[in-house]
Amino acid sequence: MGLCFPIFLEEKASDNMIKLDQFLKFVGIAPSGGQAKLMIIDGNVKVNGTVETRRGRKLQTTDTVTVDGRTFVVGDVI
Repeated sequence: MGLCFPIFLEEKASDNMIKLDQFLKFVGIAPSGGQAKLMIIDGNVKVNGTVETRRGRKLQTTDTVTVDGRTFVVGDVI
């Protein structure tokens, strides 16, 4: 499964977009898609300072994601 990450990264970076649940898994905040879904639905994730409850929310490189006081700039990660 680890071999998929470089392909995933290249694919998403070329689109300049990634879904919120995929982003949480990619940066290691959520160990699984199910855990990412729960974090999002429970209102524990903010995008650009606003609570986001849509796991399919598409993030752009300029967006910020905050979880448990940790903030990530999407463009710095993908």
